[in-house]
Amino acid sequence: MTTYIVAAGDSMLSIAQNNGFFWETLWNHPQNAKLKELRKDPELLAPGDEVFIPDLRVTPVSRPTEATHKFKLKGVPAKLKIQLTILDQPRANERYVLKIDDQLFEGTTDSEGHLEHFIPPNASGGELQLNDGKEIIPVRLGHLNPVDLLSGVQQRLNNLGLYCAEDGEMSDETAAALRGFQAKHGLPVTGEADSATKAKLQDLHP
Repeated sequence: MTTYIVAAGDSMLSIAQNNGFFWETLWNHPQNAKLKELRKDPELLAPGDEVFIPDLRVTPVSRPTEATHKFKLKGVPAKLKIQLTILDQPRANERYVLKIDDQLFEGTTDSEGHLEHFIPPNASGGELQLNDGKEIIPVRLGHLNPVDLLSGVQQRLNNLGLYCAEDGEMSDETAAALRGFQAKHGLPVTGEADSATKAKLQDLHP
C-alpha cells in the first residue's frame, strides 16, 4: 500500500495504468472517497492531491504443461475528444494529423469540429497538425486542473481564447479575461471567478 502525490499531467486513469489497476478500482476505493467527493471527475485531479494505491492482488491460474496457452490482458483505453473552433465557429470537415506519444492518427473533423480517438490511459501528450502541418497545436494530457481552482479557471479561459497566465494568481490580466468571458456569455461582469462564471466555464469546457 502507498499514497501517491498527484503531479501535473496526472489523472486517475494514468495513475491506475502505471500501477497495474483499472482506474475504477482506485477511484471507487473507500480510502479515496474524500478525493472522489472533492474532485468529482477522475480526469481532473490537482497537483498535491493524494491517491491511495492498494497492494496488487496476484491471481493464480492453473494450466496443463506441454501446451500453448493464450492470456488476454484486459485494458480500458481512454478516449481523447477535441473540438476545434475559430471565431466561435466549428472547424468542420478539416483534415488533421494527431501525434500522441508514439502513435499517429489521421482523420477529418466532423460537422461540429469534433475529433475522437482511443489512446492509452497514461499517454502524456503530443501535437495536432492542421493545414498540412502549417498549423501545430500542442496537446497536453492530464494538465487541466479542476474548475474550482483559479488555475483551472485560467486554463479554461486560455483554451477558449481569453488569454491569461495559468499561475493560480488573480491578476489584472486574469480579471480582464474573466470580464471578457462574462460579457460574452451574459453574466454579471465582475472580473471575479464567481460560482456562475465557474459553472458556465465548466459547461463550455468540462
